[in-house]
Parts: sequence; C-alpha cells; structure tokens
Amino acid sequence: QAGDRGAGERLAARWQPRLLRAARRILRSEDRARDAVQEAWASIFRGVARLNDPAAFPAWAFGILNRRCVDRIRGDSRRAETAVDMEQVPVPPSAATEGLDLVRALAALDHDHRTAAVLHFCEGLTLTEVAAAVGVPVGTAKSRIFHARRRLKAALTGDT
Repeated sequence: QAGDRGAGERLAARWQPRLLRAARRILRSEDRARDAVQEAWASIFRGVARLNDPAAFPAWAFGILNRRCVDRIRGDSRRAETAVDMEQVPVPPSAATEGLDLVRALAALDHDHRTAAVLHFCEGLTLTEVAAAVGVPVGTAKSRIFHARRRLKAALTGDT
C-alpha cells in the first residue's frame, strides 16, 4: 500500500495463479482470461492504497477480476446466446481425464452461477467474500452456490 515495488511483485506472484485460474473458468478462454487478469492487476495496483483491511484483499481482488470478466462478456457480441463449444473449454492438466466431466459441467453453468461456484468451490472464498466479489447480498451468493452445486451434481450423476 505504501508503494513498495517488491511487495507488489510478491503480491502478484502469490495471487496471479489464482486470479488466472478463476478467469479461465469464468471466461472459458485462455486469451480472454489473461487480458482480464492483466486489466484487473492494473486496477488492483491503482486502488490498493485505498484498501482499509488487508484481510479483505481476496474478495476485493476477485471482485475487480469479476468486473473485468463481465466487461469482456458484455463486449463480446458473438457470445450472446451461443452454445458452449466444449473443445474450447480449457482443461487443467490435472483434470485431463477424470475431471473433464466436472470442467464441462462447470462450463455449462450460466455466468452468475459459474462465477459463484468458481470463487467458492475452486478458490475457497467464503459466502461473504463471494458476495463481496460479485457485488450481491450474501443470500443471493448463497442461492447461486446452492443452485450451482445442484446443477453440477445433476450433470455429474446424470440426473436431470
């Protein structure tokens, strides 16, 4: 917060992988995810001096990232009402075999549910942090996570 370049580099080294992983899952595109994360870091570094509680950094940073992802989604008119091309869904190397169904099920969720699920299940944010990150009340975040969990379970067990 005081402008220490080394501290900023350590912060970026620690959080870059998590932000990029979340952006990949939200946007379903490596290139778009990298662009969104780069824009998020610019905003993070501009605003970090105003962050009052360092413990709030995860929710605050993921909130910034979520807004950059939403900006990308809104700006991409080709994505409006199109089906997900499952060949374009990035698959982490560790999920290449057994996790592919989960990756595909996650990719099939709508943006709001996918974002809540990624932040809660994949990134470990609490309900309060998810709510802060996506800018909704805690009850709404809880509902999105509940419905995402239910849809993921149905997709993975074959229930409809």
